[in-house]
Amino acid sequence: MTSDAGLSREQVEDLVERARAGDRPAFARLVDEYQDKIYGYVYRMLGDAEEAEDVAQETFLRAFQSLPSFRGAASFHTWLYRIASNLSIDVARRNRRQNDGAISLDEPLASEEGDYGREIAYEGIGPEQLTARRETQELVRGAIEDLPEKLRAVVVLYELQGESYEDIAEILGCPLGTVKSRLFNARAQLKDKLKQLVEVGELEVEQ
Repeated sequence: MTSDAGLSREQVEDLVERARAGDRPAFARLVDEYQDKIYGYVYRMLGDAEEAEDVAQETFLRAFQSLPSFRGAASFHTWLYRIASNLSIDVARRNRRQNDGAISLDEPLASEEGDYGREIAYEGIGPEQLTARRETQELVRGAIEDLPEKLRAVVVLYELQGESYEDIAEILGCPLGTVKSRLFNARAQLKDKLKQLVEVGELEVEQ
């Protein structure tokens, strides 16, 4: 079995054990494998590249500091995501209180692997269509950002990061049924929000 990062479960477990024993290069290898995924998740939660970079770095710092207490009850993958998720939700809540949720989503998500998740790549279309679709994507991202943090986390993890229900439950520390309920509620809210955008003419729907 291979993790999303490209390492087999056995390789990850070996690196974790070596890192727990003080092998810094082993931990650096784990960082190399997971940093794009973690950054991608945090960026989608926060919408700010600089802030996402800080939170991603803090995630790996806390993971390194907490390695002695990691016993493998959860996979390293979900354990790392849980740290990133807790930090992201805390920062997102702080941002919401400070600026009423006004977070810029204009900056592209940079990665050697390109963008993440289940978004559709548009090819072979003209500049005007491309611009319109990018504007639509920004409106969708804005609607996701308006969700309460716990609902946003489920949507980002499932729809954009491609995590399973089971892994999301492990990451967020909640029952499987709660994950499905939050995803259902998040989709309902997004549908309602985007319907409102269509009605006021902010979002164009192709016929």
